[in-house]
Amino acid sequence: MTVFRGLILIAAAALAACSPNAPTAQFHGDDNPRLLSEWGQLGIVAGDLQLAEGVVPYDLNTPLFTDYALKLRTIWMPAGETAAYREHDTLDFPVGTVITKTFYYPLAGTPGQVTRGDGHSLTRADGSLDLSRVQLIETRILVHREAGWVALPYRWNEDQTEAVLQRYGDVVPMTVAEADGSASTFNYVMPDVNQCASCHAPDSNTRQIAPIGPKPRHLNRDFDYPDGTANQLEYLTQVGYLTGAPAPADAPRNADWEDLEASLEARARAYLDANCSHCHSPVGPADTSGLDLEPGIAHGPALGICKLPIAAGAGTGDRRFDIVPGQPDESILLFRLDNVEPDQMMPEVGRSTNHVEGIELIRAWIESLPGDCG
Repeated sequence: MTVFRGLILIAAAALAACSPNAPTAQFHGDDNPRLLSEWGQLGIVAGDLQLAEGVVPYDLNTPLFTDYALKLRTIWMPAGETAAYREHDTLDFPVGTVITKTFYYPLAGTPGQVTRGDGHSLTRADGSLDLSRVQLIETRILVHREAGWVALPYRWNEDQTEAVLQRYGDVVPMTVAEADGSASTFNYVMPDVNQCASCHAPDSNTRQIAPIGPKPRHLNRDFDYPDGTANQLEYLTQVGYLTGAPAPADAPRNADWEDLEASLEARARAYLDANCSHCHSPVGPADTSGLDLEPGIAHGPALGICKLPIAAGAGTGDRRFDIVPGQPDESILLFRLDNVEPDQMMPEVGRSTNHVEGIELIRAWIESLPGDCG
């Protein structure tokens, strides 16, 4: 931890020393602060969104799609605390851990308009964001307290100076500048506290809130830190935030869904894992569906291939099987991904628009599957 405090993040520490308004990370064990700034994880300094000393940014091999928003993800732990490695589960974070995820869009040249994020972060190596280039929407906090994890959504104000706790969620009208010069609109739906809990309760038996992104298979990738590029699992170990991790080559690793050098199978399975498996697993909230979209599931009915739906209602789109090999337009899975109707779309929350590129990936994968449903 001494190395962490003194050397690894020396660039961030030097910046903070020169910035009188630099944030100082805090853990709130009982109260839920009204203002995001009271957590001290992020702060506005000289027109930038900056991370506090000790707050470590990270990314995922294949992230969850959220209406083309870009995301700044961070982890912080109190001094002396560390997480334990768990190969197939979220890292075992100690009490006191604060995880944040800030959603934002690149600004367009036309005032009041944004562009769709292309998946590539606009953050600098130290995790900071130039606020003249982006529109901040919300920051979600997951905090690990003695009684368990708590999810809290904060909505950024128009001036991008502060975010306020928004327990009941919000609807944010967005205007998107299209490549052809036109503009389109959609409503970004910020989830309420209960909706946050519905996604972040990956075990339907306990219904306890937990992080779902920071699993080894999602974290096992390189990241550009202030002191150079490093594997995230190795870096978290080096700074004292992780113990027990093997060498990256011995840890599971999901594909990047956009990496054309990876196989179509690996890319599609990573996409379904990131977007669906936190519900569609043997213990997830969608366990009664019989559909398991975790990465290790073999081809067959559990993965949805030639599987009849269970109580899907209008969500079937009058299709007979979850996945029909070679026939994406006859597959319920693609119908639900390519849909924004509340009783038909999947995932059920977290988006108001279709992910065109993700749909194309899953379409190509289903087309590539051999066999038929007879």
